[in-house]
Amino acid sequence: MAEAVTTFILGGQRSGKSRRAEMLARQWIDASTQHRAVMIATGQAGDDEMRERIARHQADRAQRVPGMATVEEPLALAEALRRHSDAHTLIVVDCLTLWLTNLMMPADPAQARDDGAVVAAGASLCAAIAAAPGPVVLVGNEIGLGVIPMGREVRAFVDALGRLNQQVAQACERVTLMAAGLPLTLKDTP
Repeated sequence: MAEAVTTFILGGQRSGKSRRAEMLARQWIDASTQHRAVMIATGQAGDDEMRERIARHQADRAQRVPGMATVEEPLALAEALRRHSDAHTLIVVDCLTLWLTNLMMPADPAQARDDGAVVAAGASLCAAIAAAPGPVVLVGNEIGLGVIPMGREVRAFVDALGRLNQQVAQACERVTLMAAGLPLTLKDTP
């Protein structure tokens, strides 16, 4: 991937989404000495298991894509994308699902965004994707393939993620669905 395109990679847990994003970042870096990559990480370490998971991801990423900088931004994703994007920098956003979780189900329930604020945040993100002067690779989960969840809050989250995924897929030039580590191209309109 030596061209500056916007790419959305989605799939289930452990489907190979992050590895594919890292591979694209590595190809971008290797294509020119002027190229660099920045990871915008949206996950937050709310418990010991998540802290360990984040540390493992950081260590693995450092081996697979040496030199890729990491910026942690759990909420202001559109602003972070605008701030770090330039023509020579590939941005990896990992992941949209955790970002949406941070918006809708924060540790402090009083800070939860209502539907209107979530829709506005998605629109702002899509505008930032469209305005990015360099390549952007976004990672997200496809969780709407299973049964309809029992709880109201979970159903609302699944619906909101489905809408966000549709918005981002529309905003990106390429969309890839990952399954069992294999990419399936859903959209390719550079």
